[in-house]
Amino acid sequence: MNTLDVVSTGALMLLGVILLILVMQTLRLREIWQMMLDGQRTACRASILDLDNKELRSALRAEKAHVEQLQRKLELLQPLMAAVSRGQG
Repeated sequence: MNTLDVVSTGALMLLGVILLILVMQTLRLREIWQMMLDGQRTACRASILDLDNKELRSALRAEKAHVEQLQRKLELLQPLMAAVSRGQG
């Protein structure tokens, strides 16, 4: 083997190492990209769940207010119903 063959072989081996490093970096970047996409999906789901929770809490407050209103009406109607039943009896 002459000097030119040794240099060519060395250069070819160096290109192979560079190619291997590039492939490894590509695979690592792909993994990072996938993690980023998963994080975005998780953040989107969390945002949707937070909005749902806010809506549910609001609906629960409205239902509690409605129950309180019905209880007040019942308290007002019970003496009237008692008076009507005494008047008929």
